[in-house]
Amino acid sequence: MPRGTVSLYNRSLHDRIFSFDDIMSDFPTDIFTEPSGIDVNTLANLGPLRPMAGVWEGRRGLDVKPKADGPRKQAFVERIELQPIDPVTNGPQLFYGLRYHTHITKPEQVKTYHEQVGYWLWEPATGTVIHTLAIPRGQIAMASGTASADAKHFELVARRESEHFGIRSNPFLDHAFHTVEFRIKVTINDDGTWGYEEDTVMMIRGQPDPFHHTDRNLLAKVAEPTPNPLAR
Repeated sequence: MPRGTVSLYNRSLHDRIFSFDDIMSDFPTDIFTEPSGIDVNTLANLGPLRPMAGVWEGRRGLDVKPKADGPRKQAFVERIELQPIDPVTNGPQLFYGLRYHTHITKPEQVKTYHEQVGYWLWEPATGTVIHTLAIPRGQIAMASGTASADAKHFELVARRESEHFGIRSNPFLDHAFHTVEFRIKVTINDDGTWGYEEDTVMMIRGQPDPFHHTDRNLLAKVAEPTPNPLAR
Protein backbone atom coordinates (compact mmCIF):
# COMPACT_ATOMS: atom_id res chain seq x y z
CA MET A 1 0.00 0.00 0.00
CA PRO A 2 1.41 3.46 -0.86
CA ARG A 3 2.80 5.42 2.06
CA GLY A 4 0.24 7.64 3.72
CA THR A 5 -2.73 5.69 2.33
CA VAL A 6 -5.28 4.39 4.84
CA SER A 7 -6.82 1.06 3.92
CA LEU A 8 -10.53 1.14 3.11
CA TYR A 9 -10.95 -1.84 5.42
CA ASN A 10 -9.25 -0.22 8.43
CA ARG A 11 -10.87 3.22 8.51
CA SER A 12 -13.38 4.35 11.09
CA LEU A 13 -16.82 5.06 9.66
CA HIS A 14 -16.52 8.70 10.73
CA ASP A 15 -13.30 9.27 8.78
CA ARG A 16 -14.27 7.33 5.69
CA ILE A 17 -14.93 9.04 2.36
CA PHE A 18 -18.54 8.32 1.45
CA SER A 19 -18.21 8.07 -2.33
CA PHE A 20 -17.34 4.64 -3.69
CA ASP A 21 -15.97 6.12 -6.90
CA ASP A 22 -13.55 8.33 -4.94
CA ILE A 23 -11.98 5.63 -2.75
CA MET A 24 -10.87 3.04 -5.28
CA SER A 25 -7.24 4.03 -4.69
CA ASP A 26 -7.63 3.03 -1.04
CA PHE A 27 -8.32 -0.61 -1.75
CA PRO A 28 -5.75 -3.01 -0.22
CA THR A 29 -2.83 -4.22 -2.30
CA ASP A 30 -3.62 -7.83 -1.39
CA ILE A 31 -6.85 -8.50 -3.30
CA PHE A 32 -6.93 -12.26 -2.68
CA THR A 33 -6.59 -12.96 1.04
CA GLU A 34 -9.94 -13.40 2.78
CA PRO A 35 -10.63 -12.16 6.32
CA SER A 36 -9.98 -14.64 9.10
CA GLY A 37 -12.29 -15.49 11.98
CA ILE A 38 -15.49 -14.53 10.15
CA ASP A 39 -18.63 -14.78 12.30
CA VAL A 40 -20.96 -17.06 10.29
CA ASN A 41 -24.13 -15.85 12.05
CA THR A 42 -25.49 -13.46 9.45
CA LEU A 43 -28.44 -12.33 11.56
CA ALA A 44 -26.00 -11.00 14.18
CA ASN A 45 -24.02 -9.01 11.61
CA LEU A 46 -26.54 -7.30 9.33
CA GLY A 47 -26.10 -3.80 10.72
CA PRO A 48 -29.05 -1.59 9.74
CA LEU A 49 -30.60 -4.44 7.73
CA ARG A 50 -31.22 -6.65 10.79
CA PRO A 51 -34.71 -5.26 11.52
CA MET A 52 -35.73 -6.06 7.92
CA ALA A 53 -35.03 -9.81 8.15
CA GLY A 54 -38.12 -12.02 7.98
CA VAL A 55 -41.37 -12.22 6.08
CA TRP A 56 -43.47 -9.08 5.74
CA GLU A 57 -46.80 -7.90 4.41
CA GLY A 58 -48.03 -4.45 3.52
CA ARG A 59 -51.62 -3.67 2.57
CA ARG A 60 -51.47 0.07 2.03
CA GLY A 61 -48.99 0.39 -0.80
CA LEU A 62 -49.32 3.22 -3.30
CA ASP A 63 -47.85 3.28 -6.80
CA VAL A 64 -47.86 6.41 -8.98
CA LYS A 65 -47.15 5.27 -12.52
CA PRO A 66 -47.04 6.86 -15.98
CA LYS A 67 -49.94 6.52 -18.41
CA ALA A 68 -50.66 8.17 -21.75
CA ASP A 69 -53.09 10.58 -20.11
CA GLY A 70 -50.80 11.39 -17.15
CA PRO A 71 -49.90 9.97 -13.74
CA ARG A 72 -52.18 7.29 -12.33
CA LYS A 73 -52.39 6.13 -8.70
CA GLN A 74 -52.70 2.44 -7.91
CA ALA A 75 -53.09 0.82 -4.48
CA PHE A 76 -51.29 -2.48 -3.96
CA VAL A 77 -50.76 -5.35 -1.53
CA GLU A 78 -47.22 -6.62 -0.98
CA ARG A 79 -45.50 -9.65 0.49
CA ILE A 80 -41.73 -9.64 0.81
CA GLU A 81 -39.48 -12.37 2.17
CA LEU A 82 -35.95 -11.41 3.26
CA GLN A 83 -33.80 -14.35 4.35
CA PRO A 84 -30.18 -14.29 5.54
CA ILE A 85 -27.46 -15.73 3.32
CA ASP A 86 -24.05 -17.04 4.38
CA PRO A 87 -21.28 -14.42 4.59
CA VAL A 88 -19.79 -13.58 1.19
CA THR A 89 -16.19 -12.57 0.50
CA ASN A 90 -14.45 -11.00 -2.47
CA GLY A 91 -10.89 -11.50 -1.27
CA PRO A 92 -10.64 -9.10 1.72
CA GLN A 93 -14.12 -7.66 1.15
CA LEU A 94 -16.85 -9.09 3.40
CA PHE A 95 -20.61 -8.84 2.95
CA TYR A 96 -23.51 -10.00 5.08
CA GLY A 97 -26.87 -9.98 3.38
CA LEU A 98 -30.49 -10.85 2.82
CA ARG A 99 -31.89 -12.55 -0.26
CA TYR A 100 -35.35 -11.23 -1.04
CA HIS A 101 -38.41 -11.89 -3.15
CA THR A 102 -41.18 -9.32 -3.47
CA HIS A 103 -44.62 -10.23 -4.80
CA ILE A 104 -47.27 -7.54 -5.34
CA THR A 105 -50.90 -7.68 -6.41
CA LYS A 106 -53.73 -5.20 -6.65
CA PRO A 107 -56.16 -5.48 -3.71
CA GLU A 108 -58.47 -8.50 -3.92
CA GLN A 109 -56.72 -9.79 -7.06
CA VAL A 110 -54.56 -12.84 -7.75
CA LYS A 111 -52.69 -11.68 -10.86
CA THR A 112 -49.14 -10.48 -10.22
CA TYR A 113 -48.87 -6.70 -10.45
CA HIS A 114 -45.15 -6.54 -9.74
CA GLU A 115 -42.43 -9.03 -8.85
CA GLN A 116 -38.84 -8.41 -7.85
CA VAL A 117 -35.84 -10.40 -6.61
CA GLY A 118 -32.37 -9.47 -5.42
CA TYR A 119 -30.18 -8.88 -2.38
CA TRP A 120 -29.75 -6.39 0.41
CA LEU A 121 -26.05 -6.33 1.39
CA TRP A 122 -24.18 -4.80 4.33
CA GLU A 123 -20.42 -4.22 4.28
CA PRO A 124 -19.39 -3.65 7.92
CA ALA A 125 -15.90 -2.37 7.07
CA THR A 126 -17.18 0.57 5.05
CA GLY A 127 -20.71 1.15 6.33
CA THR A 128 -22.02 0.52 2.82
CA VAL A 129 -25.52 -0.76 2.08
CA ILE A 130 -26.20 -2.21 -1.38
CA HIS A 131 -29.60 -3.05 -2.85
CA THR A 132 -29.75 -5.14 -6.01
CA LEU A 133 -32.97 -5.66 -7.94
CA ALA A 134 -34.14 -7.51 -10.99
CA ILE A 135 -37.65 -7.36 -12.42
CA PRO A 136 -39.20 -9.50 -15.18
CA ARG A 137 -39.54 -6.51 -17.50
CA GLY A 138 -35.92 -6.91 -18.52
CA GLN A 139 -34.46 -4.40 -16.08
CA ILE A 140 -31.84 -4.52 -13.33
CA ALA A 141 -30.30 -2.00 -10.94
CA MET A 142 -27.82 -1.79 -8.10
CA ALA A 143 -28.18 1.05 -5.62
CA SER A 144 -25.85 2.00 -2.77
CA GLY A 145 -25.60 4.29 0.21
CA THR A 146 -23.94 4.47 3.60
CA ALA A 147 -25.31 4.07 7.11
CA SER A 148 -24.28 3.36 10.66
CA ALA A 149 -24.91 -0.14 11.99
CA ASP A 150 -27.83 1.09 14.11
CA ALA A 151 -29.32 3.50 11.57
CA LYS A 152 -33.10 3.85 11.50
CA HIS A 153 -33.12 5.77 8.23
CA PHE A 154 -30.97 5.29 5.16
CA GLU A 155 -31.13 6.11 1.48
CA LEU A 156 -29.65 4.33 -1.54
CA VAL A 157 -29.24 5.58 -5.10
CA ALA A 158 -28.52 4.09 -8.53
CA ARG A 159 -27.88 6.25 -11.59
CA ARG A 160 -27.89 5.35 -15.25
CA GLU A 161 -24.46 6.84 -15.89
CA SER A 162 -22.74 5.25 -12.88
CA GLU A 163 -20.06 2.70 -13.67
CA HIS A 164 -20.65 0.86 -10.41
CA PHE A 165 -24.11 1.52 -9.00
CA GLY A 166 -26.21 1.81 -12.12
CA ILE A 167 -29.30 0.80 -14.07
CA ARG A 168 -29.65 -1.36 -17.18
CA SER A 169 -32.81 -1.86 -19.24
CA ASN A 170 -33.80 -3.89 -22.28
CA PRO A 171 -33.74 -1.92 -25.56
CA PHE A 172 -37.48 -1.17 -25.65
CA LEU A 173 -37.60 0.15 -22.09
CA ASP A 174 -34.51 2.22 -22.75
CA HIS A 175 -36.19 3.65 -25.83
CA ALA A 176 -39.63 4.33 -24.38
CA PHE A 177 -39.08 4.74 -20.61
CA HIS A 178 -35.44 5.69 -20.21
CA THR A 179 -34.67 5.27 -16.51
CA VAL A 180 -32.01 7.70 -15.30
CA GLU A 181 -32.18 7.31 -11.52
CA PHE A 182 -33.55 4.98 -8.84
CA ARG A 183 -33.71 6.04 -5.21
CA ILE A 184 -35.03 4.18 -2.16
CA LYS A 185 -35.42 5.54 1.37
CA VAL A 186 -35.91 3.04 4.21
CA THR A 187 -37.32 3.85 7.64
CA ILE A 188 -37.17 1.42 10.56
CA ASN A 189 -39.96 2.14 13.05
CA ASP A 190 -39.95 1.63 16.81
CA ASP A 191 -43.09 -0.53 16.66
CA GLY A 192 -41.28 -3.22 14.63
CA THR A 193 -42.60 -2.20 11.22
CA TRP A 194 -40.51 -0.72 8.44
CA GLY A 195 -41.34 1.24 5.35
CA TYR A 196 -39.85 2.43 2.11
CA GLU A 197 -40.28 5.21 -0.41
CA GLU A 198 -38.99 4.68 -3.94
CA ASP A 199 -38.53 7.23 -6.70
CA THR A 200 -37.70 5.95 -10.18
CA VAL A 201 -36.92 8.87 -12.48
CA MET A 202 -37.48 8.23 -16.18
CA MET A 203 -37.52 10.15 -19.41
CA ILE A 204 -40.64 9.05 -21.29
CA ARG A 205 -40.44 9.23 -25.05
CA GLY A 206 -42.27 12.29 -26.38
CA GLN A 207 -42.35 14.06 -22.99
CA PRO A 208 -39.94 16.91 -22.21
CA ASP A 209 -39.81 16.56 -18.42
CA PRO A 210 -38.66 13.69 -16.20
CA PHE A 211 -41.40 11.52 -14.72
CA HIS A 212 -41.14 10.43 -11.09
CA HIS A 213 -42.55 6.92 -10.80
CA THR A 214 -43.02 6.52 -7.03
CA ASP A 215 -43.90 3.63 -4.74
CA ARG A 216 -44.28 3.42 -1.00
CA ASN A 217 -45.49 0.95 1.59
CA LEU A 218 -45.47 0.11 5.30
CA LEU A 219 -44.60 -3.49 6.15
CA ALA A 220 -45.52 -5.60 9.19
CA LYS A 221 -43.79 -8.85 10.10
CA VAL A 222 -45.72 -12.10 9.63
CA ALA A 223 -42.86 -14.60 10.15
CA GLU A 224 -39.34 -14.65 11.58
CA PRO A 225 -36.31 -15.25 9.34
CA THR A 226 -34.65 -18.65 8.93
CA PRO A 227 -30.97 -18.59 10.00
CA ASN A 228 -28.45 -18.84 7.19
CA PRO A 229 -27.16 -22.38 6.45
CA LEU A 230 -23.83 -22.03 8.31
CA ALA A 231 -25.60 -20.73 11.44
CA ARG A 232 -28.14 -23.55 11.75
